[in-house]
Amino acid sequence: MRITSIQLTDFRNYARAELRPCEGITVLYGNNAQGKTALLESVVLSCTGRSHRTPRDRELIRWGQEAGRVLIRAERRDGSHEVEMLLSQQKRKTVKVNGRALQRTGELMGHVSGVLFAPEDLRTVKDGPAERRRFIDMELSQIRPAYYYALQRYAHALLQRNKLLRDIPLNPTLRDTLPDWDAQLARHGAEIMRMRAAFVRDISEAAHENHLEISGGLEDLRVKYVPSLDAGEDDPARALAGALAVARETDIRRGTTTVGPHRDDLTLTLSGMDVRVYGSQGQQRTTALSLKLAELDIMRRELGEPPVLMLDDVMSELDPKRRRHLLRRLEGIQTIVTCTDLSDLAEAEIGAAWRIHGGEISAEGGDEA
Repeated sequence: MRITSIQLTDFRNYARAELRPCEGITVLYGNNAQGKTALLESVVLSCTGRSHRTPRDRELIRWGQEAGRVLIRAERRDGSHEVEMLLSQQKRKTVKVNGRALQRTGELMGHVSGVLFAPEDLRTVKDGPAERRRFIDMELSQIRPAYYYALQRYAHALLQRNKLLRDIPLNPTLRDTLPDWDAQLARHGAEIMRMRAAFVRDISEAAHENHLEISGGLEDLRVKYVPSLDAGEDDPARALAGALAVARETDIRRGTTTVGPHRDDLTLTLSGMDVRVYGSQGQQRTTALSLKLAELDIMRRELGEPPVLMLDDVMSELDPKRRRHLLRRLEGIQTIVTCTDLSDLAEAEIGAAWRIHGGEISAEGGDEA
């Protein structure tokens, strides 16, 4: 897959801009807070339907404007794809693919595919379970639209059940409606758990191989899925329904649902050691890099072609060994890299370099893109 054009209108700090990435490595350089990350954000938005930086679409619109627009054109094995995002201060965003407005965001998946690696990805390793669930959800939604829809249905049922739990103490007759929501949570939750378990097996194998190569065979990285309940593999829907029933009184007392995929986690271990607790800063960075490269491997295999890879100011965060390993993996993959100093990419074969300043794009020599 290759992005041929990124067009922005009143998006973040861009009034109007266009970038045409090359087939190899495109570098966006300049000082911080000039708009480099916003360009990558527009690609992530077109891949997944949401920003990786904010859940509020209105924050993506340039200050003082009523609307914004992102238009991305890409070439895939099956032909040309065009994704357009129309953002508004007054209403929900409109998503169009090849000129046709989509009724469901899930229809967006598979038109533009990308993997983003940014310094904040270290939070997947260091922070709590929510960050690791987000890592799974962002990746799986791109390669399995059915997963995205299951997540949506589960989130809706969870929201309604939690509201009911808070209302029951005020109106005990509502208790009779709980089994209906439990059944919905169990059905959609089981779908999520099955797909997560299969994905984590794949990501563990790929991350293990990547980590062995980066560490010179010295460290054994393992990723394990840790669901909030032991559902087994025979009938996770029945197991989840049973767990919800057992937790019912506790849930009513707390006013929230205490079991289900919204409380799942991953464990990341190096030779049996929890990286989050015992890993050094270097080990944690290598683990984050191995996970991202594994994500790239899986998406390439599932889609039959590599996604675009976005590296947001990570080269300066990596030591020379990790940097060289990452650069070796870029062959045949369209890559967009942001940095403040081109010297961070001295070893890379750069195809094009653009300077980003104040929401404007200019060629290395100074001409506007």
